[in-house]
Amino acid sequence: MLKSATDEVEWVAVGAREFLTVGGLLPDAFPSYARVFHPAHLDGGEVRWAEVAAANGRRAHAGMQWVALTGSWELYNNVAQPGLRNEPPVVGSLPRIQARHLVKVLERFTTTADACFYGVWDGFTDLDLPTEGTATLTMPGDRRMLLLSGRLADASLIFDQSANLWWPKDRAWCVATDIDLNSTYIGGSDACVEAVLGEGSLETWRASPNDRIDGASDTLNPLPPRAA
Repeated sequence: MLKSATDEVEWVAVGAREFLTVGGLLPDAFPSYARVFHPAHLDGGEVRWAEVAAANGRRAHAGMQWVALTGSWELYNNVAQPGLRNEPPVVGSLPRIQARHLVKVLERFTTTADACFYGVWDGFTDLDLPTEGTATLTMPGDRRMLLLSGRLADASLIFDQSANLWWPKDRAWCVATDIDLNSTYIGGSDACVEAVLGEGSLETWRASPNDRIDGASDTLNPLPPRAA
Protein backbone atom coordinates (compact mmCIF):
# COMPACT_ATOMS: atom_id res chain seq x y z
CA MET A 1 0.00 0.00 0.00
CA LEU A 2 1.40 3.38 -0.97
CA LYS A 3 1.70 5.90 1.85
CA SER A 4 2.75 9.51 2.04
CA ALA A 5 6.44 10.19 2.62
CA THR A 6 8.03 13.24 4.17
CA ASP A 7 11.74 12.84 3.50
CA GLU A 8 14.05 12.10 0.56
CA VAL A 9 12.93 15.28 -1.20
CA GLU A 10 16.26 17.04 -1.00
CA TRP A 11 18.31 14.13 -2.37
CA VAL A 12 16.22 13.83 -5.52
CA ALA A 13 15.53 17.47 -6.31
CA VAL A 14 18.97 18.83 -5.45
CA GLY A 15 20.65 15.97 -7.30
CA ALA A 16 18.93 16.83 -10.59
CA ARG A 17 20.17 19.52 -12.94
CA GLU A 18 19.44 20.99 -16.38
CA PHE A 19 15.93 20.45 -17.74
CA LEU A 20 15.70 18.56 -21.06
CA THR A 21 18.65 16.36 -20.14
CA VAL A 22 18.77 12.96 -18.48
CA GLY A 23 20.40 14.67 -15.51
CA GLY A 24 17.31 16.84 -15.12
CA LEU A 25 15.09 13.81 -14.64
CA LEU A 26 16.92 12.00 -11.86
CA PRO A 27 19.95 12.62 -9.63
CA ASP A 28 23.31 13.03 -11.28
CA ALA A 29 24.81 10.67 -8.70
CA PHE A 30 25.32 7.37 -10.48
CA PRO A 31 28.21 5.90 -12.48
CA SER A 32 25.93 4.53 -15.23
CA TYR A 33 22.61 5.28 -16.91
CA ALA A 34 20.28 3.52 -19.33
CA ARG A 35 17.29 4.40 -21.47
CA VAL A 36 14.28 2.09 -21.81
CA PHE A 37 12.11 2.65 -24.89
CA HIS A 38 8.37 2.18 -24.42
CA PRO A 39 7.20 -0.19 -27.15
CA ALA A 40 4.69 0.57 -29.86
CA HIS A 41 2.11 -2.11 -30.59
CA LEU A 42 0.59 -3.95 -33.52
CA ASP A 43 -2.66 -5.75 -32.70
CA GLY A 44 -1.57 -6.08 -29.08
CA GLY A 45 1.95 -7.30 -29.81
CA GLU A 46 4.98 -5.20 -28.93
CA VAL A 47 6.90 -3.41 -31.67
CA ARG A 48 10.38 -2.13 -30.89
CA TRP A 49 11.70 1.23 -31.98
CA ALA A 50 14.50 -0.52 -33.85
CA GLU A 51 11.89 -2.30 -35.98
CA VAL A 52 10.20 1.00 -36.81
CA ALA A 53 13.57 2.56 -37.63
CA ALA A 54 14.49 -0.27 -40.00
CA ALA A 55 11.12 -0.21 -41.74
CA ASN A 56 11.37 3.54 -42.32
CA GLY A 57 15.00 3.68 -43.40
CA ARG A 58 16.11 5.30 -40.14
CA ARG A 59 18.96 4.40 -37.78
CA ALA A 60 18.37 2.93 -34.33
CA HIS A 61 20.64 4.50 -31.72
CA ALA A 62 20.67 5.70 -28.11
CA GLY A 63 19.34 9.16 -28.92
CA MET A 64 16.64 8.23 -31.43
CA GLN A 65 13.32 10.02 -31.13
CA TRP A 66 9.92 8.70 -32.15
CA VAL A 67 9.16 11.75 -34.29
CA ALA A 68 12.30 11.17 -36.33
CA LEU A 69 11.57 7.47 -36.83
CA THR A 70 7.97 8.03 -37.92
CA GLY A 71 8.13 11.43 -39.59
CA SER A 72 5.31 12.79 -37.42
CA TRP A 73 5.16 15.18 -34.44
CA GLU A 74 1.79 13.77 -33.44
CA LEU A 75 3.16 11.92 -30.40
CA TYR A 76 -0.17 11.83 -28.62
CA ASN A 77 -2.22 10.60 -31.57
CA ASN A 78 -2.50 7.13 -32.97
CA VAL A 79 -0.60 7.68 -36.22
CA ALA A 80 -0.60 4.10 -37.49
CA GLN A 81 1.64 2.45 -40.04
CA PRO A 82 -0.22 -0.50 -41.57
CA GLY A 83 1.48 -3.83 -41.01
CA LEU A 84 4.01 -2.32 -38.61
CA ARG A 85 2.23 -0.52 -35.76
CA ASN A 86 -1.25 0.67 -34.88
CA GLU A 87 -0.59 2.01 -31.38
CA PRO A 88 2.21 4.45 -30.51
CA PRO A 89 4.44 4.14 -27.41
CA VAL A 90 2.82 5.19 -24.15
CA VAL A 91 3.70 8.75 -23.12
CA GLY A 92 4.25 9.69 -19.48
CA SER A 93 4.07 6.22 -17.97
CA LEU A 94 6.27 3.14 -18.05
CA PRO A 95 3.93 0.40 -19.31
CA ARG A 96 3.05 -2.14 -16.64
CA ILE A 97 4.65 -5.10 -18.42
CA GLN A 98 7.94 -3.23 -18.84
CA ALA A 99 7.76 -2.07 -15.22
CA ARG A 100 7.47 -5.66 -14.05
CA HIS A 101 10.47 -6.71 -16.12
CA LEU A 102 12.46 -3.78 -14.78
CA VAL A 103 11.51 -4.52 -11.18
CA LYS A 104 12.82 -8.07 -11.53
CA VAL A 105 16.20 -6.66 -12.54
CA LEU A 106 16.37 -3.82 -10.05
CA GLU A 107 15.37 -5.88 -7.03
CA ARG A 108 18.73 -7.64 -7.31
CA PHE A 109 20.54 -4.36 -6.78
CA THR A 110 18.98 -3.02 -3.59
CA THR A 111 18.88 -4.13 0.02
CA THR A 112 15.70 -2.16 0.70
CA ALA A 113 13.10 -3.56 -1.70
CA ASP A 114 10.47 -3.20 1.04
CA ALA A 115 11.23 0.50 1.50
CA CYS A 116 11.02 2.54 -1.69
CA PHE A 117 9.94 6.05 -2.61
CA TYR A 118 7.68 7.19 -5.42
CA GLY A 119 7.27 10.62 -6.98
CA VAL A 120 3.95 10.95 -8.82
CA TRP A 121 3.07 14.07 -10.81
CA ASP A 122 0.36 15.97 -8.98
CA GLY A 123 -1.45 16.65 -12.26
CA PHE A 124 -2.78 13.08 -12.36
CA THR A 125 -6.04 14.12 -10.74
CA ASP A 126 -7.79 10.83 -11.52
CA LEU A 127 -5.45 8.84 -9.24
CA ASP A 128 -6.68 8.23 -5.70
CA LEU A 129 -3.43 9.10 -3.96
CA PRO A 130 -2.89 10.35 -0.40
CA THR A 131 -2.37 14.12 -0.33
CA GLU A 132 -2.91 15.22 3.26
CA GLY A 133 0.45 15.64 4.94
CA THR A 134 2.25 14.34 1.87
CA ALA A 135 5.54 15.99 0.97
CA THR A 136 5.99 17.36 -2.53
CA LEU A 137 9.08 17.80 -4.63
CA THR A 138 9.60 19.99 -7.67
CA MET A 139 11.93 18.77 -10.39
CA PRO A 140 13.40 20.78 -13.29
CA GLY A 141 10.73 21.82 -15.76
CA ASP A 142 8.40 22.64 -12.87
CA ARG A 143 7.40 18.99 -12.48
CA ARG A 144 5.67 19.03 -9.07
CA MET A 145 5.24 15.58 -7.56
CA LEU A 146 3.71 13.95 -4.53
CA LEU A 147 6.23 11.89 -2.59
CA LEU A 148 4.93 8.48 -1.51
CA SER A 149 6.49 5.36 -0.04
CA GLY A 150 5.88 1.64 -0.44
CA ARG A 151 7.45 -1.60 -1.60
CA LEU A 152 9.37 -2.06 -4.82
CA ALA A 153 6.54 -4.31 -5.98
CA ASP A 154 4.26 -1.24 -5.97
CA ALA A 155 6.19 0.30 -8.88
CA SER A 156 3.83 -1.17 -11.46
CA LEU A 157 0.66 -1.06 -9.37
CA ILE A 158 -0.30 2.61 -9.21
CA PHE A 159 -3.46 1.90 -11.16
CA ASP A 160 -2.62 2.29 -14.87
CA GLN A 161 -0.05 5.00 -14.22
CA SER A 162 3.54 4.28 -13.25
CA ALA A 163 5.34 6.55 -10.82
CA ASN A 164 7.33 9.30 -12.53
CA LEU A 165 10.22 8.75 -10.13
CA TRP A 166 11.05 5.74 -7.97
CA TRP A 167 14.05 4.65 -5.95
CA PRO A 168 14.87 2.44 -2.94
CA LYS A 169 15.74 3.77 0.49
CA ASP A 170 19.38 2.75 0.03
CA ARG A 171 19.48 4.95 -3.11
CA ALA A 172 21.12 2.18 -5.11
CA TRP A 173 19.37 3.30 -8.30
CA CYS A 174 16.65 5.65 -9.54
CA VAL A 175 14.06 5.41 -12.33
CA ALA A 176 12.44 8.38 -14.09
CA THR A 177 9.57 8.64 -16.59
CA ASP A 178 8.76 12.24 -17.46
CA ILE A 179 5.13 13.10 -18.11
CA ASP A 180 5.93 14.12 -21.71
CA LEU A 181 8.28 11.28 -22.68
CA ASN A 182 7.82 7.85 -24.21
CA SER A 183 11.08 6.57 -22.71
CA THR A 184 12.19 5.79 -19.16
CA TYR A 185 15.65 6.45 -17.74
CA ILE A 186 17.55 4.57 -15.04
CA GLY A 187 20.64 5.55 -13.06
CA GLY A 188 22.55 3.00 -11.01
CA SER A 189 25.80 1.17 -10.48
CA ASP A 190 27.73 -0.19 -13.45
CA ALA A 191 26.55 -3.71 -12.62
CA CYS A 192 22.92 -2.60 -12.24
CA VAL A 193 22.83 -0.78 -15.56
CA GLU A 194 24.60 -3.65 -17.32
CA ALA A 195 21.85 -5.94 -16.04
CA VAL A 196 19.17 -3.57 -17.33
CA LEU A 197 20.88 -3.39 -20.73
CA GLY A 198 21.09 -7.17 -20.79
CA GLU A 199 17.39 -7.72 -20.03
CA GLY A 200 16.10 -9.05 -23.34
CA SER A 201 12.46 -8.22 -22.58
CA LEU A 202 13.30 -4.51 -22.64
CA GLU A 203 14.55 -2.36 -25.53
CA THR A 204 17.42 -0.40 -24.04
CA TRP A 205 20.46 1.72 -24.83
CA ARG A 206 23.13 3.21 -22.63
CA ALA A 207 22.61 6.86 -21.62
CA SER A 208 24.45 9.62 -19.76
CA PRO A 209 23.36 12.62 -17.63
CA ASN A 210 24.31 15.05 -20.41
CA ASP A 211 22.10 13.39 -23.04
CA ARG A 212 19.23 15.49 -24.36
CA ILE A 213 15.75 14.02 -23.97
CA ASP A 214 14.00 16.08 -26.65
CA GLY A 215 14.19 16.05 -30.45
CA ALA A 216 17.71 17.46 -30.31
CA SER A 217 18.96 14.09 -29.07
CA ASP A 218 18.42 12.46 -32.47
CA THR A 219 21.46 13.53 -34.44
CA LEU A 220 21.34 10.62 -36.90
CA ASN A 221 17.76 10.82 -38.20
CA PRO A 222 16.06 13.89 -39.74
CA LEU A 223 13.32 15.50 -37.70
CA PRO A 224 10.11 16.21 -39.66
CA PRO A 225 9.13 19.85 -40.19
CA ARG A 226 6.58 21.19 -37.74
CA ALA A 227 3.19 22.13 -39.14
CA ALA A 228 2.85 25.84 -39.87
